[in-house]
Amino acid sequence: MAVVVILVLLVVGSIAFHLLSPWWWTPIASNWSYIDNTIVITFWITGFVFTAVVLFIAYCVLRFRHRAGNQAAYQAENKRLEWWLAAGTAIGVAAMLAPGLFVWKQFVTVPADASEVEVVAQQWQWSFRLPGADGRLGRADTRDVTPDNPLGLNKSDPAGMDDVIVEGGELHLPANKPVKMLLRSIDVVHDFYVPEFRAKMDMIPGTVTYYWFTPTRTGTFEVLCAELCGVGHPQMRGTVIVDTETAYQAWLQQQPTFSKSLASAEKSAAK
Repeated sequence: MAVVVILVLLVVGSIAFHLLSPWWWTPIASNWSYIDNTIVITFWITGFVFTAVVLFIAYCVLRFRHRAGNQAAYQAENKRLEWWLAAGTAIGVAAMLAPGLFVWKQFVTVPADASEVEVVAQQWQWSFRLPGADGRLGRADTRDVTPDNPLGLNKSDPAGMDDVIVEGGELHLPANKPVKMLLRSIDVVHDFYVPEFRAKMDMIPGTVTYYWFTPTRTGTFEVLCAELCGVGHPQMRGTVIVDTETAYQAWLQQQPTFSKSLASAEKSAAK
């Protein structure tokens, strides 16, 4: 009987902790409430299965507990029960996967009017690159990384000369405008993650990954690396500031371009 009581208390306590817990998501600051909804669906399905299984075990312990003179009836297989279990499991798994597949399609289908921002990760800092006046990002390659060109931009590509470079500083984004994040790593696997945006993606050396989102409210948000990337991983933090359009344009005008950074590096080397 003690085992039955413990199992029932486990179910009641788990449900109460979920419903009354003060630890929940941070307030969302992007369009990806779909991700929250998908997680809630998963919680409900797994919670229902957990509750049903544990209570069923408690019932079995109580109903079929040892009694003098009773003998267990051995049944090698029960095809009807197996079909019910297989069908129920398939429905539960499909119910958890289907919403995620729909959200994933939205996650990687970038709106035509989205602007582009490149995020460059390296042990252990974040850098950013935005298109210049031509609206295009120039080519870049890790093999072109040098002390005066830390992001590895192609110096022969005229499209990159007006690119805005933010090395180890704050990234500003305009509110209520979609943005495509191009993710590139110079050394190891990193992961660009802003909890309030509900969006993240691994950054794989040698390739460019991406996702998109629309910031929905102004504010200052912390960037985390969600992939263990070495001893400095806990300190690999950055800042994203979502501005009004006016404030964003004012900030953008103050940032150096790639051509100005090269000129400044050449001037320093000549001294």
